[in-house]
Order: sequence, then structure tokens, then C-alpha cells
Amino acid sequence: MDETVPSSPGDRDGATGDPSAAGDDSAGARSMTVRGAAFLGVGSMVGAGIFALLGEAGAVAGAAVWLSFLLAGVVATLQGYAVAKLGARYPSSGGIVTFLLQAYGRGHITATASWLLYFAALIVTAMVAVSFGNYGAALFFDDSTVWSKILTAAVIVLVAAVNIAGTTLIDRVQTVIVLILLAVFAVFIAVTLAQLDPALLAPSTYPPAVDIVSSVALTFFAYLGFTVVSFTGGDLPDPHRNLPRAMYLSLAITVTLYILIAVGVFGTLPVDEVIAHGDTALAVAAKPALGDAGFAIMALAALLATSSSVNANIYAAVGSTAKLAETGTFPPVFGHRALIGGTRGLTISAVLILLLALLVDLTAIASLGSVVALAIFLVTSIGAFRLRKEIRARTAILVTGIAATVIVLVVFAVQTLRTSPQTFTAMVAVLALAVALELIWDRLRTRRRV
Repeated sequence: MDETVPSSPGDRDGATGDPSAAGDDSAGARSMTVRGAAFLGVGSMVGAGIFALLGEAGAVAGAAVWLSFLLAGVVATLQGYAVAKLGARYPSSGGIVTFLLQAYGRGHITATASWLLYFAALIVTAMVAVSFGNYGAALFFDDSTVWSKILTAAVIVLVAAVNIAGTTLIDRVQTVIVLILLAVFAVFIAVTLAQLDPALLAPSTYPPAVDIVSSVALTFFAYLGFTVVSFTGGDLPDPHRNLPRAMYLSLAITVTLYILIAVGVFGTLPVDEVIAHGDTALAVAAKPALGDAGFAIMALAALLATSSSVNANIYAAVGSTAKLAETGTFPPVFGHRALIGGTRGLTISAVLILLLALLVDLTAIASLGSVVALAIFLVTSIGAFRLRKEIRARTAILVTGIAATVIVLVVFAVQTLRTSPQTFTAMVAVLALAVALELIWDRLRTRRRV
């Protein structure tokens, strides 16, 4: 018989909303460190952002990509404040799902937003896994399409195995990977800034301001991983203090990296060349100063970053689906133990990511994943506003975050409807799918109770 995975101490505490209970570390072992939680966020963001997105962002924002990353970082930090306050008050391995439950209850808003969150996570993880495969094929197999797909599938399966092994191994793996990445990026930033051509970054070459603001919805894709930190609440000791610390640390590291790397790349290569090289633009930018060794080093860094991002996102998917199954928002099968370890939510998620990565052109829907996530974070920030007294959050910061997110979403929606109606249609279709799944499961759940 299937067994539902018992919730962690953090899950139970988050569900009750009792702050004293939530902070009681004696309820169970807490196996995640602040450094590990922060690096989980950094690993998730860096893999999704710089390696998988730089070329596509350049096609919209041109040489002003650094500015787009800065603006997106401001929006992410404002939202990170709301998520950190919620996480400190309601620590849980369910992350944002727990916050939605606290703010809106177990109704249609929470359920629909949860489906959207799950879709966004699948898209982001699949896209980053594809980036891993592309870099691996470019480095070892002369850009072989077959090997790209093999490596894409391999990283998903390997990361699923790491998540089955447990939180302690995830912490250690993420820490090692991110420390190596930070060292590599420090070298990359130093050599690219040393050979910078200021003319390539001249404001006169920037696109119109409306295009830069519109591109923020795309570059925000690079920050989606900050929410992974919220899922460590059930594994962090003293989450009231440590979860916000991990959140702000991960965002500070990532925003700084993105701006410096974007300046280095677009100050070294013309925009057209960055767009042409796409996923491998960083490796190409390192080549003038470091030669073929520079390309190889950055390609290896890309493999580490993208595998780290896949790992972090799957970790979050496991926590969220288990919480959703526990509360009845998702079918209970997501919370059942799998035969090979972990939950069936992990197995289902890994299979769906595999199918997306191998069968769908993900570059065409990158902006879709980003705008869906922005909408979810908007709902979360509004939830934080509703709970602002309980979570002791500053109203002005919450309102500023909500306003900034609304502006980005509106500008992006208008621009998308004007320039890419197919993507706009896809956005509406994803929302409709989430609503349909919620209504179908709600009806099935009601019949089971009768």
C-alpha cells in the first residue's frame, strides 16, 4: 500500500502558523546550513540565468542587458523580502505553497497558483537541463545533437538520484559546486573587464526604454531560483533568523554576478555575436583572453552551474508537491513514497522534465516561464501584504514590490501582444490549463469524499 510521506517539522509548524512551534528545532533534525541554503539559491539562479538566457536577453535589451538584470534584481529583492518574511514566520519545506495556504486558505487561488508554480518550475528546470546538454556536447562531442539529448537526460536522472539521497548530500553538493563557480566567475570577470571596449556599452546603442523594461520579464527568469531558499525552512535550524539571511545572501551574490558578467560579455562581444552564440556566449567571451583553455573552463563552469540549478529546482519541486499532496491541493499520489526512494512527486516531476527537455523547443517559451513565475510572486506578495502584521513586514516595501511587479507584467503583456501574439496566447493557455486542472481535481476530490 502507498504511504504518504510524513511532513517534516517545518511542514507541521508552517501549517499551524504557531511561531513558537515553528522555531522549535528540537522537533526534529535540521540538516541544512545557512550557507547551504544560500548556495542552493545561488546555484539555482546562476544556472537558469547567465548560461541559459544571456543570448536571448541580448536580442531584446541589446547592450543594456546589465541594466535589465539590475532592474530584475531589484524586483526579485523586493519579492525576496516578502518571501523571507513569510518564511521566517511560517518555515516549511513547502516553501511558497505554505505561504499561499496561510494567506488564501485551501481555495481556488492557492490551487491555481500552485499549478502555475509547478508549471514554471518544470519549464525552468527543463530549459536549464537542455543548456547543460548543449554545453556538454559543445565541449566533448563537437556539438552533436544526439549527445546533447543524452547529456540532458543524464543530468536529470543523476540529480533525481541526489535528491533521493537526502538533504545533507544536497547541501554538500551545492556548496562545492557554488564555491567552484564563484572562483571561476571571479577569473572570468577579471579578464573580461580588463579587455572591455566601452564603445560596445555606450547608452547610444541601447534600445528604447520600453524594450528594456519589457526585457525585465525575461531577465527575471534568471532570478526564479531565489524562491528555492524558501523551501529550506523545514531543514534550517532557527529558520526565523536564518532563512532571511540565506535569502538576502543568495540574492546579493547573484545580482552582483549577473551585472558584472553582463558588462564583461557585452563589453567584449558585439550584441549580434552574443545572440549568435546563445548558450555558449560566456565561453566565447573568455576565449580572446584565455584562448581555448578559457572556452573549456567556462564550458565546464556551465556544466556545474546548470547541473546545480537542476538540482535546486528539483529539490524545491519535491518539497512543494509533497506539501500540496498533504493538503489535498494536488492528488495524493505526489506525496506517496516511490519504490526506489523519495516521493512519487519526485518521480513524476523528473519524468515531466525529461519529456519537456527532449521534446519541446524551450527557447520559445522561456519568457512564458518567467511571466508565469512573476504572476505567482505577485500573488505571494499580495498574500504577504494581507499577513503583514503577522509577519511584521514593512508595508512600504511590500507595496513597492507589488507595484514594480505589476508594471513589469503590464509592459511585458502589452509588448508581447504587439510583437508576439503566439506567446501571449500561450500565456493565456497555461493559465486556462491551471484553472482546468484545479476544477477537475476539485470535482474528483469532492466525489471521493461523498
